[in-house]
Amino acid sequence: MELRGILHGLTHQYHGKDQPVDYYLQLGEERLPLNELLGSEITISFLGEKNCIACGRKTNKTFNSGYCYPCFTKLPENDLCIVKPHECHYDQGTCRDASFGETHCMIPHYVYLAVSSDVKVGLTRKNNQLKRWVDQGAIRAIPIAEVPTRRMAGELEFHLSQFLPDKTNWRKMLKGDVREVDLLSLRDEVYAHFPDEFKAFRYREDEWIDITYPILESLDKINSLTLDKQESVGGKLIGVKAQYLIFENGVFQARKHAGYQVQVSASA
Repeated sequence: MELRGILHGLTHQYHGKDQPVDYYLQLGEERLPLNELLGSEITISFLGEKNCIACGRKTNKTFNSGYCYPCFTKLPENDLCIVKPHECHYDQGTCRDASFGETHCMIPHYVYLAVSSDVKVGLTRKNNQLKRWVDQGAIRAIPIAEVPTRRMAGELEFHLSQFLPDKTNWRKMLKGDVREVDLLSLRDEVYAHFPDEFKAFRYREDEWIDITYPILESLDKINSLTLDKQESVGGKLIGVKAQYLIFENGVFQARKHAGYQVQVSASA
């Protein structure tokens, strides 16, 4: 099997806690199903060209996982407030694209607890939570607040990050080095740290979501594979988690290489 195209990272589909997430490697408009390739030899080769995933122009360097520099500096999805939502400036009239702000930011968001490497606090658009949790490699997650806007979610997340991490240790996440956590009990402890103005937005689910990943075996040592240092990467595929392909000899972060023109070969 052989495919060529612009890499766009991994897409996935969640089927419930008792079934592993279905993963696909997105190459342009084509999707390569990865679950059925577990145990196979896969080679990803860089073809020497990078293209912006937004406008398609050729670029020597990509920014923020696949954008050319003009799109990085102009598109609203690349604004600083995306990674620092508590600094959202939509109300100041300086949003890069007001229509983007209305459809992506001025809508309900969840603040959540997730277990990936350890427990972390995060935020996501309502109805986007499963995609967010899988992209982070979370094995367990639960929403703890529903607020009207992204900025409010960012303010609550920023406040709670004083008591909980808001980052994932990707090496521990890939090793499966994760402690068992009762998220319902922890949620009640976290509620004690809610500022008064956010207490009315507390969100109570009866149970958390468990997520299982397609992994044959775990690595003892995490070695990062990159097409910036090698013309090709790959080996026997033993798992997929978050945005990583896990090979016997290391891990490949697919989204980091978005925009790269690649050839993907797979054999049993």
